Amino acid sequence: MNSRPHKQSMSELKLRRLTEHNQRLREDLARPRIRVSEASASLIRYCKTTKDPLVPSVWGPVPRADDPYQNQSAGGKGCCTIQ
Repeated sequence: MNSRPHKQSMSELKLRRLTEHNQRLREDLARPRIRVSEASASLIRYCKTTKDPLVPSVWGPVPRADDPYQNQSAGGKGCCTIQ
């Protein structure tokens, strides 16, 4: 019994897997990154400037026209449809 082709195919498989893994690592390395301090500052800035209608204790009451969670009933129909 000749085990030579099996060993060659196994080594080719290992090489292919390593090559694919290497490519994924290169893609990860090329991904743009920012410092944690910059990301944190950006998140804090967003939270301070973006009003959340679900937290009226912080932002005050939201006018009905500006509330995205207010029922937008059209033609007297309810907000839900049961089929």
